[in-house]
Amino acid sequence: MQNPNEDTEWNDVLRKKGIIPEKEKELEVTEEQIQAMVEDAVRKQMGGKLMEEMDLDELDELEDEEDERVFAEIRAKRIAEMRATASLAKYGTVMEITAPQYIQEVNKAGDGVNVVLHLYKQGIPLCALLNQHLTTLARKFPATKFIKSISTTCIPNFPDKNLPTFFIYKDGDMKTQMVGAVTFGGMNCTVDELEWKLHKVKAVTSTMERDPKEKRHIPDAMTSAIRQANYYDSESD
Repeated sequence: MQNPNEDTEWNDVLRKKGIIPEKEKELEVTEEQIQAMVEDAVRKQMGGKLMEEMDLDELDELEDEEDERVFAEIRAKRIAEMRATASLAKYGTVMEITAPQYIQEVNKAGDGVNVVLHLYKQGIPLCALLNQHLTTLARKFPATKFIKSISTTCIPNFPDKNLPTFFIYKDGDMKTQMVGAVTFGGMNCTVDELEWKLHKVKAVTSTMERDPKEKRHIPDAMTSAIRQANYYDSESD
């Protein structure tokens, strides 16, 4: 025999015809009832007392138990986060590759892995400077895979005018390119500025909130204003 309380189309038809009674509505649990259940659980835990009936020692004991539970949850969550970070932090250095290694080290780097590839050539000062910066950033962001390769060794006939060049990959696909000295700000490029550029294209996860180049421009603007003031003072004399 079919259960008359089941939610089926046939039972709906029978209810409309009055053959079986309407299904009883499930009781809704109100916020007040939830509060009452919480208080009842606390009362049982504290030997039947309400919170307003407890003395300071009993309240402290209850608070300590709750604090321990919350702390244990936070600790477990933090440990899980640290393990996840540690599993990703497996690089930390700048790898040198040649053309035969390109597919394996770049395109097959792995799911979720960010790859920064620097095409450079010896004898170009900016390339040497950026390689120094990459060594620093590789230690700072070990979850990102930093690679360098001599341009013509990796890509035959790659033009020197395009150096330095960065290729940014993720999940085996190229996401963006940084091409030429102007892109990096020339020899004035600092390691912080390079970090910011890589952060903007999501190659690294930096805590920076603004372009560090803006800080350099503030003193320059002040110096320019002072020079202008001195110029007008001398003109008035």
